[in-house]
Amino acid sequence: MKHLELHIIQSVPVACLNRDDLNSPKTAIFGGVQRARVSSQSWKRAIREMAGKELDNSGHFKGKRSRLFVEKIFSSLITLGESEVTANALSLCAGHYLAKLDPKQEGKVKTLVFLSPMEYKIFADVLFSLKEEDKQKLVDAISSVDKEKLAKDEDNDEDVEGEEPEKAKKGEKKLTAKQFGKLVAKILKTPVEKAFKGEKKETKSLPKDAADIALFGRMVANDHSLTVEASSMFSHALSTHKADNEIDFFSAVDDLQPKDESGAGMTGTLEFNSANYYRFAALNLDMLADKDHLGAMTREERQSVVRTFVEATVKAIPTARKNSMNGNTLPIYMMGVIREKGHPIQLVNAFEAPVRPSISGFAVESINRMNTEFADIQNTWGVDSVFAKAVVKNSLKEQIKKDLGSIETCSFSELLDGMVDYVI
Repeated sequence: MKHLELHIIQSVPVACLNRDDLNSPKTAIFGGVQRARVSSQSWKRAIREMAGKELDNSGHFKGKRSRLFVEKIFSSLITLGESEVTANALSLCAGHYLAKLDPKQEGKVKTLVFLSPMEYKIFADVLFSLKEEDKQKLVDAISSVDKEKLAKDEDNDEDVEGEEPEKAKKGEKKLTAKQFGKLVAKILKTPVEKAFKGEKKETKSLPKDAADIALFGRMVANDHSLTVEASSMFSHALSTHKADNEIDFFSAVDDLQPKDESGAGMTGTLEFNSANYYRFAALNLDMLADKDHLGAMTREERQSVVRTFVEATVKAIPTARKNSMNGNTLPIYMMGVIREKGHPIQLVNAFEAPVRPSISGFAVESINRMNTEFADIQNTWGVDSVFAKAVVKNSLKEQIKKDLGSIETCSFSELLDGMVDYVI
């Protein structure tokens, strides 16, 4: 498998990029000591946002992850000329088919689903093209289902013996959640699979506006034909050194407080840390180009997607507490690697023994260790690469020159051009 690797060293000052359920910066134990940690989900979200809003000029990154997609399908059905009553029922049934309707929140489903605008349109086309008798069954089912029972797990919902869900109509006995789910699946499963995977199945690629879905993947438990394996891989970002969370005590002044009164208007505490992170991301270039992902694109279009992905991965940063603890920095060092076979390899073991502070901080030693680890893996295991170049912060080039070994440095634009040349 041909794949692309990104190895990044990035220092972030006082910040809380990613917090846990107690509002503390996330941490992990590695090498026997506590490290600052930023989850892959947090950084991927920032990457998707930057790719879609700032870097994508071709409309390839339009996917949205939401529980509110029912409204999008409804709007598409109205555009096609469906009546409001039928469009409402059909879109709700589509929502239940994908992720189970949330009976407590009108128009929402229980879990997030990653869809693109073209896929909303595909769903609307499927629903609009149903036989009139099937449409009526779904309209009747929506009005007949017991909304309270939708809140329960369908697996624990027993069918009434001998009862046919297709025959349930408004005013008659309510459908159970399980009966409703079976009816919706019976009507929608085959046409949805054909629309998304073709007549012979597994022969239809994702729409061209769903590059982010091809990169980051999609899980649909109710219909595995809609599940997309992510072609990208991310590790949790870890500090290269021991990191302890600290506490910021703050106070706020009441601007309208009388001058003869003393004391703060409010006080509180927030946790933060400062860290030099090792970040790792990889992209399976063979998978990205296959029929289940972006096979419908031209090579030039896939190159544009990969260019956007790499740039966003390097430049994006989580936005948590951006107004009070802004952590917006750019990497100090990054290495881009292309391998023709095998699987992506992290260089995180370079930091299993934590980097100790020095007069030059953590960054220089972290870069040196990472380059040494890269060379060790090549020499020890014979794991080779067809491309390996690095981008270094200009002021550090002389300090790390002796440890670059055979790794050539270049500008960021040259690295991008070199990496996208290997896109299939």
